[in-house]
Amino acid sequence: METTISSKYQVVIPKAVRERMKLRPKQKLTVLEKDGMLILVPQVSLESLRGIAKDTNLKDYRDKKDRF
Repeated sequence: METTISSKYQVVIPKAVRERMKLRPKQKLTVLEKDGMLILVPQVSLESLRGIAKDTNLKDYRDKKDRF
C-alpha cells in the first residue's frame, strides 16, 4: 500500500490498515525514525495492558544478581 504526503504534511493511513490495527480517531501514534524509515507505533493506555502477563511462568525468571 502507498499513501501521499499532503501539502500540509498530513498522511492518510489506508482504511484496511486502520481496521486491521483497530486505530481510532484522535488516537496517539509515536513516530520513530530508523535507518531512513518512519515507523508509526500506536500508543496504548496502561489500563489496556492490565492482565497481559497473568499466565507468565516465573519459574525460569532470573534475578538481577544472576545477570551478567
